[in-house]
Amino acid sequence: MKTTLQILMVMTLFFIFYSCKKEDDVQCFSCTSAETLDFEICRESNGNASINGVDTQTPYDVYLADLQEEGVICK
Repeated sequence: MKTTLQILMVMTLFFIFYSCKKEDDVQCFSCTSAETLDFEICRESNGNASINGVDTQTPYDVYLADLQEEGVICK
């Protein structure tokens, strides 16, 4: 019984650590364009792009490529 409890505790700690770590995966950049106000684009932990904190439901790489085609510069 003690072994089962220890295994459950280890699994719980691993799950908590892994869940918290995924939140750190967000990467953000500032973008500028002659046609819009400055904005922030982020690669969310789910792989989607978000603009100023709003998930676009579009993969980050696709969204960024479309912005760059329009002349948007992100740093």
